[in-house]
Amino acid sequence: MVGFIIVAVSKYLLDILLIFQPPYSPELNPIERVWQHIKQELSGELYENLDMLKEKVRAYLEELSTETVASITGWDYILSALATVA
Repeated sequence: MVGFIIVAVSKYLLDILLIFQPPYSPELNPIERVWQHIKQELSGELYENLDMLKEKVRAYLEELSTETVASITGWDYILSALATVA
């Protein structure tokens, strides 16, 4: 197994920028910030069953705007990496 996590960020349809990260570092993975944001939004609510929770998460994901996702995941190291190839 490779000793690092690869995050692929697409610049163009066929161009991919690889950003190498240390292994076992969820704090560097942008999707972890999205999940943290969702958990904050849904905290304090009670659901009768798992299906109701799944539906709420699905609906919330559909409502997320591109701008919101960019603000949550647009860390300096990612933006710097993208700027080098832009």
